[in-house]
Amino acid sequence: MKNYSILKSIFISLILLFCSSCKRPPLPPPILLFDQGHGQQFLIENNGPLDLSIFAGMFRDQNFEIRTSTGPFTKETLANVSTVIISGPFKPITVPEIVALQEFLNEGGQLSIMLHIGSPAAQLLSSLGVAISNGVIQEQKNLLADAPPTDFIVKELASSHPLTKELTEVKFYGAWALNTQLEANVIAKTSPTAWIDLNDNGTLETNDAVQPFSVIITGQLGHGHFIVFADDAIFQNSFITEQNKVLAANLAAWLKQGSYY
Repeated sequence: MKNYSILKSIFISLILLFCSSCKRPPLPPPILLFDQGHGQQFLIENNGPLDLSIFAGMFRDQNFEIRTSTGPFTKETLANVSTVIISGPFKPITVPEIVALQEFLNEGGQLSIMLHIGSPAAQLLSSLGVAISNGVIQEQKNLLADAPPTDFIVKELASSHPLTKELTEVKFYGAWALNTQLEANVIAKTSPTAWIDLNDNGTLETNDAVQPFSVIITGQLGHGHFIVFADDAIFQNSFITEQNKVLAANLAAWLKQGSYY
């Protein structure tokens, strides 16, 4: 009986030693789909000042598998994709595409939207509970040097969010106001003196909107989540510097983490 116990202990030890030497196979890289099917002018394959090659490279650094799509969003094109980025659409996202994206989000997908002009993404945003302004934001504080009032620095940032880690400001170059019902979903907003020219006469008047405007917001739909940036220029090659680069790195890391949930 004693010999049996010794042999049993040796056998168990060998099994434990064998199992400890076994390594789990690495997880497959998450698939990131860049939309290029809605008239986008600024692309990840190009290295021009307004293109997105540096931005895409930051996702490769996070071990994303990068794909592009030049067709409409469908259940098939979104299959096995963890994250979708829609940056600078010029053509509307259609109702069937919105349905496909909602299903994608409900099942745990991640969606990031960066606006160049508001109208092509307006219906998609509305389906997510987000409204956008009819005009771009103009600032009276934190203006960039030698730039119009549509180019400004945002310093009002959420204090505890993965996107704002080591972030103190973001530079915007023509942003649309975003409206969401939940203040907790606001990641960044302008100063209280920002305004929108409601009557389009180029002059700040008493009937214009003057208030802090949200410019980065997040939200959830089903098991997935989305993030909306009021400007696409913040991640373009010429502008993805300094703190904007920190924001891009935070975004890539956050979306990478969410890819495995």
